[in-house]
Amino acid sequence: MESLILDKKQLIQKINRIAIEIYEHNFQEPEIVIAGIAPNGYVFASMLQQELARIAQGTNVSLVKIELDKGATTQTSIATDAPLETLAHKVIVLVDDVLNTGRVLAYALQPFLSIYTKKIQTAVMIDRSHQHYPIVADFVGYSLATTFKEHVEVSFDEHRFGAFLH
Repeated sequence: MESLILDKKQLIQKINRIAIEIYEHNFQEPEIVIAGIAPNGYVFASMLQQELARIAQGTNVSLVKIELDKGATTQTSIATDAPLETLAHKVIVLVDDVLNTGRVLAYALQPFLSIYTKKIQTAVMIDRSHQHYPIVADFVGYSLATTFKEHVEVSFDEHRFGAFLH
């Protein structure tokens, strides 16, 4: 059985609010890098980057894609679509759609640990509060207590835009 958690309007409101929060915490920065974990985290990051660029005029807001295997128990290859040297000395906001145990966000941090960054923050649309790793989201659209048997899905597809609980 599927339940709607957030509809399209609510998701867009959450994206706007998270963008405002990111700007409030980084308003003095000349550049903010929004790094989204593909696939859904990258779509969310893209929307967040557009909204943040609109709000934070005068701040360069760039978008980076992170690719990794979310299902793998260990990661051998984590790729970014931007050279890491270009991300040094900047604020990086690591973005994913759902924070479950923290494993995927922990893996996604790996490339950024090899460079000096001003700050690394995390943003998620849904935080399920099942922390197994020392990862906490700095910016959260919606916190939801669920069981491990339940599945949370965020869809940015124009025909099925929303957050769902299965």
